[in-house]
Amino acid sequence: MGDKSFMKQQIKDKLDAGFSCIKLKIGAIDFDKELELIKSIRNEFDAQTIEIRVDANGAFKPGEALEKLKRLSEYSLHSIEQPIQQRQHQEMARLCAQTPLPIALDEELIGVFSVPNKQLLLQTIKPQYIILKPTLVGGFKGSQEWINLATSNNIGWWVTSALESNIGLNAIAQWTYGLKSPLPQGLGTGGLFTNNIQAPLVVSSGQLFYDLKTTWNLKF
Repeated sequence: MGDKSFMKQQIKDKLDAGFSCIKLKIGAIDFDKELELIKSIRNEFDAQTIEIRVDANGAFKPGEALEKLKRLSEYSLHSIEQPIQQRQHQEMARLCAQTPLPIALDEELIGVFSVPNKQLLLQTIKPQYIILKPTLVGGFKGSQEWINLATSNNIGWWVTSALESNIGLNAIAQWTYGLKSPLPQGLGTGGLFTNNIQAPLVVSSGQLFYDLKTTWNLKF
């Protein structure tokens, strides 16, 4: 997040790079100012040009969350991640039942490892989406369990990386490719590091590729 000119320039850069989906962090500054930013983005980029997902990281209080979701829904957003703090299952279930804006569970999945408990959580909350960070939800096996349960409960899903090095990102990206999901995934956080391992991972036209002409540099 940032001021309007900063946000618009970032979005233009992403559009020029071939991206059609972006995620905005919200809940860190005044909510009305965040709405102004989102409105300014939508005034220039419609929903056919750019898909916007927002992530509240549990910043909303349960008593205010539904009203904020209603206000956010005016801007043709794809979804919101974790509007309230995790482990408030009944409150989250109420929100998912009443929300005008699809809700995606993120932190809510962390620490839930048994299949019966995963099933209970999904059937209790009934979210519109879940977001899978393999590193944090039991690896590929644990993630596949979540996917199987979500599919059987008509819940959408996508995969994101956390703060893995390029070695971890490469593994997650290859596994995700095999899932053949039609939704945009979130596999780019390796670029945040200044001391990451050089890898043959390149982003082109908004997609992540493995460049066979480039080799790994595993020098530490």
